[in-house]
Amino acid sequence: MTRVNANVRQAVLLPALVLLGVVSTAVGSLGAPLLPTIVADLHVSLATSQWALTISLIAGAVAAPLLGRLGDGRRRRETILCALAVVALGCVLSALPLGFEWLLAGRALQGVGLGLVPLAITAARDGLPERKQGSGIALIGVTTAAGLGVGYPVAGLITAYGGLAAAFWFGAALTVVTIGIAAWVLPPNPDRRPRRLDAVGLALLTVAIVALLLACSQGPQWGWTSPALVSAVVVAVLVTCAWMWWELRHRAPLVDVRLLRHPSVLAADVMVVLVGAGIYPLLSLVVRYAQTSPNAGYGYGYSAALAGVMLVPYSVGSFVASRLAVRAMRRFSLEALTAASSVVLIAAMALFLTTRAHLVPLLVCMGLAGFGIGVVFAVNPAQIHRGVPPQETGSANSFYQVLRYVGYSVGSALSATLLVVHTPDGSNIPTENGYAAAAWEGIFALVVAVAAALLLSLNARRRKGAGAERFSDRPRCGGEFRARAGFPDTRSSRDGGRFPHEGDLTKPKVTPRG
Repeated sequence: MTRVNANVRQAVLLPALVLLGVVSTAVGSLGAPLLPTIVADLHVSLATSQWALTISLIAGAVAAPLLGRLGDGRRRRETILCALAVVALGCVLSALPLGFEWLLAGRALQGVGLGLVPLAITAARDGLPERKQGSGIALIGVTTAAGLGVGYPVAGLITAYGGLAAAFWFGAALTVVTIGIAAWVLPPNPDRRPRRLDAVGLALLTVAIVALLLACSQGPQWGWTSPALVSAVVVAVLVTCAWMWWELRHRAPLVDVRLLRHPSVLAADVMVVLVGAGIYPLLSLVVRYAQTSPNAGYGYGYSAALAGVMLVPYSVGSFVASRLAVRAMRRFSLEALTAASSVVLIAAMALFLTTRAHLVPLLVCMGLAGFGIGVVFAVNPAQIHRGVPPQETGSANSFYQVLRYVGYSVGSALSATLLVVHTPDGSNIPTENGYAAAAWEGIFALVVAVAAALLLSLNARRRKGAGAERFSDRPRCGGEFRARAGFPDTRSSRDGGRFPHEGDLTKPKVTPRG
């Protein structure tokens, strides 16, 4: 009976981890479709209500490295369950009629859940059978994109019929259900040597993240040349340098920055910043455009709930991409896939730029955006795992998550500034030229992403040609799939160098055919 239960738990592990990623991301994004309701119900300005978004993003970026390091240790289950409990508490605080300050406190606690996806990836790497790890981790990787497309329309519909509190009560109930499922199916904690938490590294990284995200999110309100913004940028740069100096010298760093130099890990980190800055603003642009009254000369005049439904193709496209990406990784290099995906994202932004006045092309635009970002987010974990050992998976993925939020914040800040610049005095509605300018900003960032991906792909080919055997010369087996998908075969890893798995991928042992 015990063995049957164990088999059932393993069978539902992947759906449970996907649910964990979707729920944590959807709850963390609850603030965006609720801003108009927050302004009306809590009697705050639109600029003040934006803190309901900013504070959760900052909390998620700060929590991600801490959760990632704890998840790499011997308390992964407890870390995941406690983080979910914090998210549930945050939903309750936001739902209670305690005022805007308590709602912000709740939103900060909800933001902790944004750091759970790297832990879900780590649990999948340790708990799933080898044949399912590639597709499973790719699917979990896109939950951060799909969760946004799920959270926006659901939150909008619930708020339209039940009010602001109902949306947060729903989030609390969904999180509690996720806690119960996770407690049942999560694999046992890994048997690893305990490590001391790098408190100094965590404090330095927290200061750097908060300063940078504040500068990005508040730039349109403060002014890009204001003393407050310049001070925040200077603090972010100086503290980041101090953090890297500390991490390089600490015996048990919060993030092993030496691993970040691995070409595959570097490629994932660079691409997530550029792609995030290029495509993330599209979500808010589409929702805002759809809600604008046609009296402004453009827009559809949709309600918040109906405007949120516009993002459903985004979620569908990202999930489809996660299934196709695994097959593509068997035939093409990971860097080439990210370059091709960036081209798809450019096509999506070009559709928004030229055909946003028509509903069907706009829905196609969202589907393309979801597909492109889904491939990128499916491939990036494979790139990271190519260059890090299992005991560093959570930490490396969490740092990648921080960089994703940096890209999101930069893109959102630039697009918001462009909309403000194209808003006439005395009006809250930007001209349609503002949307065009924001689309061009996204296209520029994605063009840079394509160029970066091609350069990184060229570098990978040079490294491969310098002494690496082609994958087509290896026997077709499960280990080959893991290598080609970027997941190192941990069973053959015996070296303890800076890049523990690089030898397994670049100089594999040749086994005769037959």
